[in-house]
Amino acid sequence: MLLLFLPRTTSRNSEITLSASRVKNMRIAFQIKNNKILNLAPAKIIVLSFASLIFIGAILLTLPIMSNSGKSTAFADALFTATSATCVTGLVVFDTFDHWSIWGQLVILAMIQVGGLGLVTFATFFSVLLGRKVGLKGMMLVQESLNHFTVEGVIRLLKRVVLVTFTMEALGAALLSSRFLPRFGLRGIYMGVFHAVSAFCNAGFDIMGGYKSFTEYNNDPVVLFTLCALVITGGLGFIVWRDLYEIRRNNGLYLHTKVVLTVTAVLIVAGAIFFYIAERNNPATMGSLSFFEKVNSAVFHSVMTRTAGFNSLPLDVMHEISKVGTIILMFIGGAPGSTAGGIKVTTFSVIIIAVISQIKGSDETIIFSRRVPHYIVTKSLSIIVLGLLLVIVVTILMLGVGETKYFIDLLYEATSAFGTVGLSAASTPTLTQMSRYFLIITMFLGRVGPLSFAIALTLRSRKNNSELVYPEGKIVVG
Repeated sequence: MLLLFLPRTTSRNSEITLSASRVKNMRIAFQIKNNKILNLAPAKIIVLSFASLIFIGAILLTLPIMSNSGKSTAFADALFTATSATCVTGLVVFDTFDHWSIWGQLVILAMIQVGGLGLVTFATFFSVLLGRKVGLKGMMLVQESLNHFTVEGVIRLLKRVVLVTFTMEALGAALLSSRFLPRFGLRGIYMGVFHAVSAFCNAGFDIMGGYKSFTEYNNDPVVLFTLCALVITGGLGFIVWRDLYEIRRNNGLYLHTKVVLTVTAVLIVAGAIFFYIAERNNPATMGSLSFFEKVNSAVFHSVMTRTAGFNSLPLDVMHEISKVGTIILMFIGGAPGSTAGGIKVTTFSVIIIAVISQIKGSDETIIFSRRVPHYIVTKSLSIIVLGLLLVIVVTILMLGVGETKYFIDLLYEATSAFGTVGLSAASTPTLTQMSRYFLIITMFLGRVGPLSFAIALTLRSRKNNSELVYPEGKIVVG
């Protein structure tokens, strides 16, 4: 989110930044009835689009036809579900298959798809599909929706994003359906489509029933690794897709892409090794599995903690150390400009390298022989601190309203909501209504908050303070 997507110069070995002052000053104007003009920044419109989608989805989910019982669902529960689906989180107060009818499931699926790519992205794509021209203001919205730093080529990128999304989901649906059809009949096709969309959008909603998720599929690598491939692809981000697509023409990759690919691979491998070692002898999780099944489940859990939300192991009976490891990975999340959440791998990487540089006695942050500007380091630190504060405050608030669960389990829930992951240590359905409201706010901020913070920080022109010089002060830290 904070590592800028920089356009290339004519020299293939240099990267430049595009001035954002012109972007910052542009606003989207809307005419209202009293002839007043309401100017909204694109980032605010994106936030409002998510809020509107959540509200509409919540109203629809309260309809009696949306539940299997034929009874109306309480608005608070519908709101929680709509927020979780739109923010591609996956936390649920009811099992998706057991409680929601086919109509309710389709509404949830639609919110996952639109929420994953963004309402602005979808609206603009269909506008282009209908042959309508997109003005500069519309391109500004798409630019910020895709977290693309320049307006140039944004419509072309939009088309590729939607094309890649539908293609990957179709391929994933075909592979999953091939495994579900023999067991579930024709319903297996629908299950394949639902889980492919949910996986690619990093949502974590499943319709396996009974809160089981994929705990019965540790011996099926086709299902597990198809879901993993969809989650990883969706979590890499649109910027990385384009860079990989144009690698031959550009004769190399952006620093952003190198960092995302490297750190993603390291976290997946390290996470898999960690969970295998921590859980291999736990009789409640991996203890009874074969070596092959243990490896499958370890890799699957490592990938899913990166904001996906599916599980092949019962999470509530994992060892405490495994829960701590899961919390750390959920907090880091995926890549900027993707369907994933968290503070983002680039933010994490910049801070880690900056700390290492300080230990070595250097003030420069160097990644792959590239110097990271100091203001990017401070922005990364700001995002991490804001994320930590949100998670800790929400956890404390849940304790304050009388939750009797262990602190680690409440921290697990809060981090899962912030990282839009959806993993739960069997806690969400039993939380008080007030705690659920806290999680609703956390899911929303986790989806649009870091995005808004990053845009505000990135597009804010640095003030020229050359006319005002403050005296230097001494302060001891560390």
